[in-house]
This record gives sequence, C-alpha cells and structure tokens, in this order.
Amino acid sequence: MPTKDKDFAKILQGKLVQARREAEERDAQRRAVKNDLEYIDLSTAPINVEAYDLIPEDSAKKAKAAPIEIKEQRLAIVVYDPELSETKELINDLKAKDYQLKIFVVSLSNLEYAWSFYKFSTKKTEEITGRVKIDEKRLAELKSGLTTLDGVKSALDVLGQAGGQTAQILEILLAGAMANRASDIHLEPTKQTVNLRLRIDGILHEVFGNFKPGVYLYLLSRVKLLSGLKINIHDEPQDGRFTIKFPNKEVEVRVAIAPSEFGEVVVMRLLDPETISLDLPELGLRKDDLEIIEKELKRPNGMILNTGPTGSGKTTTLYAFLKHKKSPEIKIITIEDPIEYHLEGIEQTQVDEEAGYTFANGLRSLMRQDPDVILVGEIRDKETGEIGVQAALTGHLVFSTLHTNTAAGAIPRLLDLGVKASSIGPALNLIIAQRLVRRLCLECKKEKTNPSNDLKIKIKNFLTKLPKRVNKNNFKEIKIFEPVGCPKCNNTGYKGRIAIYELLSVGPETEELITSQAGEPKIQKFALEQGMATMQQDGILKVISGITTLEEVEGITGPLEW
Repeated sequence: MPTKDKDFAKILQGKLVQARREAEERDAQRRAVKNDLEYIDLSTAPINVEAYDLIPEDSAKKAKAAPIEIKEQRLAIVVYDPELSETKELINDLKAKDYQLKIFVVSLSNLEYAWSFYKFSTKKTEEITGRVKIDEKRLAELKSGLTTLDGVKSALDVLGQAGGQTAQILEILLAGAMANRASDIHLEPTKQTVNLRLRIDGILHEVFGNFKPGVYLYLLSRVKLLSGLKINIHDEPQDGRFTIKFPNKEVEVRVAIAPSEFGEVVVMRLLDPETISLDLPELGLRKDDLEIIEKELKRPNGMILNTGPTGSGKTTTLYAFLKHKKSPEIKIITIEDPIEYHLEGIEQTQVDEEAGYTFANGLRSLMRQDPDVILVGEIRDKETGEIGVQAALTGHLVFSTLHTNTAAGAIPRLLDLGVKASSIGPALNLIIAQRLVRRLCLECKKEKTNPSNDLKIKIKNFLTKLPKRVNKNNFKEIKIFEPVGCPKCNNTGYKGRIAIYELLSVGPETEELITSQAGEPKIQKFALEQGMATMQQDGILKVISGITTLEEVEGITGPLEW
C-alpha cells in the first residue's frame, strides 16, 4: 500500500476510534440521566487506591463497578449500569455496612481504566505503602557501592540495562542519597529524559540523566503510593510523606510533586534524625557565644528568637536547646509546622490549619498544659507573636523563629507584625541570626603556603576590630586552607556544613530602643557598640581556624567588610 494510503488509513482509523469512544461516553451520560445519577469521566477525576481494599477485584468486575474514593464512612463508587442485579447487590451490601454512597455512572472504557488501579491496591502493596524497609544486610550491600555520586550513577546505569524493577531503583535512590548525606532528591523531567539531582551541603549535584520516560512513570506512581497521594492526578501539586526504616533508625521523607512542561517534578526531602541530634558544643559556636547561650538557657522565663532564611539550620539549633533543657523535672511542649524530627521525652504537636489548630490557637492551648519550656515553630502573625511574648512574660521559657536577615532585624519585624513595643523588650532575652557555610573536607584540604601580603594585612586589621569578648589568643597562629577535592567529598573540596552566628543580648538599654521603636540600623549600631560579633566576623574566624573558606563566607554574607 502506498505511503499516502497508509497515512490516510491511520487517520481514518483514529477518527473511527474517537467516534466510538464519544458514542460510548454519550451512552453513559444517558444512563446517568435515566437513573438520576451523576456521570463522570475518570480521566480527569482523582482516584484513591485505599478505597480498593473495600471491594475485592473479582466482586467489582462481577458487579461492573469500582471504588474511587474513601473518607471515613463516605465512599464514592463508579458503576456501568445501576440497574444490573449484581450492581444492585453490591450497592445494598455496602449500604448495609453503613457506608454513605456517592454513585457515578461511567462508560465501560472508564470502568476498565478504574479496574487497572487494582494492581496498586494497598493490600497488594502492604510492604511499600507509607514505608520502605531496608534491612541490615541489604543496607550493607547498597552502601558498599553508593558512597560516591559516581557509584550511584553506575548502580542506576546497571539497573537500567538489566531492566531493574521500580522498587530496586527507588531503593538505590534513597540509599544513595543517604550514603552521600543528601538533604533532597530532585527528579526533573525534560523533553528527552528525566534528570536526577541531589542536594548535598546546600548545593545541587547532577547525578543521572538516563531515566526512560516509561520507567519514570512507574517510579512516580510508586512514590505517590508510598506518600498517600493520588496516582492519577497529574495537573496539580500534591504533598505527602513516607518513612524509610533502617536497622537502627527511621528517616522521614517529605514529598512534593508539581506539574511541569514535560511531566511531574518530584522533590523528596530526607529528614535524617542524626543531622539534628547535636549537643550545644557541636553547633560550632565560639566559646564566648556558647557561654552567652548557656547563661540564657538557665533562665526560667523569657524568649529566645532564632532568625534566618529557610534552610539556615534554625531547627537544628533550637532542637539542641531543647535537648540541653530536657529534664524529668520540667515539661517541654512544641508546636510545629510540620513536625520534621521526633524528639524523645518532649511533647510535640503539629499545626493543622483545616482543623483550626494554628500557631496562635495551638499556643493558647499549650499554655493550659502547664509547660515550662515552649517551642513555637515560627512567629508568622500578630496573634502568635503576642501570645508568645505573654508566655515569656508569665514564667515560661519560649523558643521561636522569625524570617529576618539579621538579629537586629527581628525587633522591627515583631513591631511590623503589630506586637506591642512595651511587651517585646521585657520578654526578649536573646536574638540569634545564623547561616550555614560548607566545611572544608578534612581528607583533602590544603594550607595556603603563601597568602598575599594584602590578605595578611586585612586579617591583622580584622583581628584588632573584634569585640573584646572574642579571645584573640585563639587566633595567634593563622592558617588559611583551600579546597582540593577527593573521592571522600565527591571532588568538591567540602564535606558537611557548619553554622555561623551573631548573638544580640537584650538588656535595659536595648529595651529603651525597642520602646522608642528604633529602626534596624540604630539597633544594629548599638549592638555592635555593646560588643556583638557579626555573622561575617564569625565566618572569617572560622576561615582562619581552617574550617571553611573566604569564598564560602562571602557567598553567604555578602562582600567582606574587613
């Protein structure tokens, strides 16, 4: 047959299929009207596979029906023809079990599509729904080859060539990310393929770009199932979570899925409890800063605020404070959004906007629980700020966070939210600002043997300008190191991160500035006069201590002010 005739035949066949499909849907719509029910097209409707546990697959096919959504006792089902005796029998059986039914009429094609979801039924996938379990032997096998990004890439390559199962691919992704200390896994579809990137120490690294679209769709469905998300919704964002169970710990995974030009983008955030199980001395605080914090944590009441952008380590710092305060003699309660890490021996509650449990309402409720120490995940509005301040004034020690760039900026921020100036001053004990910089790899960092004269002069001048409370004797021997790169750090020259801090203690004179509603520049100037060391100064001190580099500090804090 000539090419033109073949093309014409294909077009004609496609039109005939489309015509039959449209006729089938019109027929379903007529059956819906006849029975006073709603018609639905499942190609645009969400399906919840948890509902499939209620009706066995054989029974559903016999009754020409399928469940598509379950919420408590409310069950939505689709049927081909509600007048069929088998369908009526199924409906009566469900009603007898006290289910409130919502019945939709669909075409046979739509019904077959609904039946296809039985392969994802939670009974059949009991081992993966909500939890991935990796035993000790398997973990050892995985880790042996996944300790570098090249190792992860090689493992995925081998699996791809061998036609590896989706479960194995996901296992490699999760174990590889954990072995390389990644905080986030990014799966990003492009026109030709799907790219894998891992965020390590705050920086994204390209790892793999050879996922076939078909493999990715199965992987996407598995992640959705684990996270309790709708697997047939592709055009709107969804958020969920699941757990990786290792032999000695559990790691929560927060999942965010969003539509993009070439498919759905997935970001999985790994919440490893080991990353936040730090004690005060492990936070990277200078001795003088550590002494201030230890003194403030001994106070029975007042407020300590921690400021900085998302991802600056505020949660880790505040959790270290909670660990330091934890004692059988006191009661500690938190209200968070969401609870990212579970702390033993501390009562943790989570914001639920739909149920009306906001930071403000939750904090008001917590006050009736007779706590000694309260952690409020974030002060976002006037009401939360005012209740937090009142809690600090009435005998409670309150920890919380604000999104400001500097410690001095926290006070104007509270004033902007509408918190009374006359209450802020007496309530505040300490304001902290922090950022994270990358640590030099201990295995490969190299000392600069000949720093320039200009750099030596700048460092010498810098040390003379430091506040009196900073012990300059600790920096008599100045060593500047630079990154090199080795297999241990994936050839980046950096491994791990450390915080740089600035601490603003609030005293009577600061209270006067707050009462007069002074702006950030005036508060910053006063704090520096009182001996506050800035984040940038703390960063440079970590540079001359051989911990990080000037490039890292400048990238985080801006141009260096020597």
